Amino acid sequence: MKLIIAEKPDQGSTLASIFKHKKQNGYIEIFPNETFPKGAYVTWAIGHLCQLVAPEKYESGWKKWSLDTLPLIPEQFKYEVTKDKAKQFAIIKKLVSDPNVTEIIHAGDAGREGELIIRNILRLTNCKKAMKRLWISSLTPNAIREGFNKLLDEQDTKSLYYEAYTRACADWIVGMNGSRLYSLLLQQKGFSDVFSVGRVQTPTLALIVKRELEIENFKSEPFWEVIGHFKINGKKYSGKWQNDGETRVKSKEMAEKVALFCQNKPAEVAEVLSERKEFQPPLLYNLSALQAEVNKRYKFSPKNTLDILQKLYQKGFVSYPRSDSRYVTKEEAHTFPDILNKLSHIKAYESYFPLPMASIAENKRYVNEKKVTDHYAIIPTEQIPNLDRLSSEERKIYDLIVTSLIAAHYNKAVAEYTTVTTLVEGRASFISKGKVQLEEGWRKVLNHKERDEEPELPVLTKGEQGNTVKVDVKESQTQPPKRYTEGQLITLMKTAGKHIDDKELEKILSKTEGLGTEATRAGIITMLKDRLYIEVKKNLVYATAKAKILIEAIGQEILASPEMTAKWEQKLKEISEGTAIPKHFMDQTKKMVLHLISSSRNQSVNWVFSEEITQNFTPGKQKGKRRSPTKLGRCKRCEGDIIDKGTFYGCSNYKKNQCNFTISKKILGKNITQKNVKLLLSGEKTELIEGFTNKDKTFNARLILDEQEKRIKFLFEETATK
Repeated sequence: MKLIIAEKPDQGSTLASIFKHKKQNGYIEIFPNETFPKGAYVTWAIGHLCQLVAPEKYESGWKKWSLDTLPLIPEQFKYEVTKDKAKQFAIIKKLVSDPNVTEIIHAGDAGREGELIIRNILRLTNCKKAMKRLWISSLTPNAIREGFNKLLDEQDTKSLYYEAYTRACADWIVGMNGSRLYSLLLQQKGFSDVFSVGRVQTPTLALIVKRELEIENFKSEPFWEVIGHFKINGKKYSGKWQNDGETRVKSKEMAEKVALFCQNKPAEVAEVLSERKEFQPPLLYNLSALQAEVNKRYKFSPKNTLDILQKLYQKGFVSYPRSDSRYVTKEEAHTFPDILNKLSHIKAYESYFPLPMASIAENKRYVNEKKVTDHYAIIPTEQIPNLDRLSSEERKIYDLIVTSLIAAHYNKAVAEYTTVTTLVEGRASFISKGKVQLEEGWRKVLNHKERDEEPELPVLTKGEQGNTVKVDVKESQTQPPKRYTEGQLITLMKTAGKHIDDKELEKILSKTEGLGTEATRAGIITMLKDRLYIEVKKNLVYATAKAKILIEAIGQEILASPEMTAKWEQKLKEISEGTAIPKHFMDQTKKMVLHLISSSRNQSVNWVFSEEITQNFTPGKQKGKRRSPTKLGRCKRCEGDIIDKGTFYGCSNYKKNQCNFTISKKILGKNITQKNVKLLLSGEKTELIEGFTNKDKTFNARLILDEQEKRIKFLFEETATK
């Protein structure tokens, strides 16, 4: 008899569902059949059933947080059963020990985490029985049946376990030592909070803080553009005045002078350059690419996307969700015609059929065995759902996966980009750009909107003449870098912080270096939110004062280096491929932690933090301690005090009399410090605050509190305008 151990209860149920079976308490009994002549048991973990033990389980002296006990480096790492999952572990142990069970089938998720979860359980049960590995990329009946008939040998996936185990131990060493080190050192500087540090989360946070500081330190400058409106042989279009290829003018006087010169003057088409560009259909999705696209379109967080995708996978509608590949094997490509035929009968997709290409089995853009890692790209399976029974969120994600496969069977899109140079009075040069879609191709399916849609231009010929109808002078401001969205963060982690253009995305995403893995990136972003390092508002990511304090303290240490962490990920991948030794990686991690402790302790005496960061820092909740909030001034609506409430300033009497007087901590992108709040509440104006951003305009101003209207207003002065 065989014992099948799945990673989650619903996966266990799905694996058993294709056989005649009976549900028991914590497991399912499969009756004898062709695949299991003596029958089988199916049981399951509940995700991570085991965890690495706490420091004090190694040495009692490690329980107290003290710089003197660092570094914490166990001689041998130990796992224990998570308390709230002990009941399920007992069921698994009993089944493993059953004398009728002669072989274990490891049926965890076909990836490194699944490998670790089940093998750790078997280690803690002291299982010595033979083991096979179920390795499937979808949970359809066909895939399950085929997987059980083609079980892998236990040794085939053992190196993945070594990678996952090494990753977990290295993360424990960095996290336990780094978090205690910086929490204790920053406590000495007056910041009483737990500063969580991690091998992947900290370099990710460093990238976010770097962008935050770029935005805060950006000095906006005005510029002007001269826009000419032309009418040539009855055809109307516009263009920007250019000088040496630059359309921005640094002085208003110069812009107005150009505009005055061009007003009502004759215009001639001096040059028409047309360039034909071809665009191949996008690659199929891996998890990172799908999370980024879903966030861009629907603003779903990466974790939400992964959770929805997991549900679709468990229902058998899509392939394995945590794939890092955007390619498929020939074997998979040969199943596409059947899948697409079924999709063609669904009303939502029937307009895309018949397909321009019947098969892409020979198309190396999608079919490349060498670029398929543990799993192929995320694709729909032959098990087609009733779309009306999917939730709204499931439908959106399923639709993206389906249309990406359909689009791969379409031709390239072709567009013509035209640049027209117009000369006014034979001297002033204006540039106009436009685009004409020549062949729609795959855009019929995906309808990707380009970031800067070029306007359509009339057909113009060199030498055509007409008039300058009107000339406008447009004033603008240089804009700070844009904040990351959660989807862009996923891509940023994937590329280890390299700034990339969309057109280069697929090339870079094919590389293995990055921060974290496909399976862990969404969790890292969630962790940064939970630990109050970042706030996400309207899908934009803001770094908190707590984040800035930690990253400033860490400075140039390699712990905050995305490039170094990417190299670590590469080493871990080599362990999974059997080309690197876990011990070497652990030795390097221990050396790094020893250096970090020594270096940070020495440098901490020189740490200095700005008044703004210090005032905006809000300590987390300390166990057993109640910190009395700082009173910033009298409430303008009642007799209460205005205090720092974490994400805003509010009245201390809210619970008593529901007084809802508040002052935002952030106004048009700028942090409002406690110092400025004190000034407002005392009836004074704030200091000059530079860099307020409203839509596409940036400005400087002071703030003042209107006593009658009980609201904050901007105060513009000569010194505050440009």
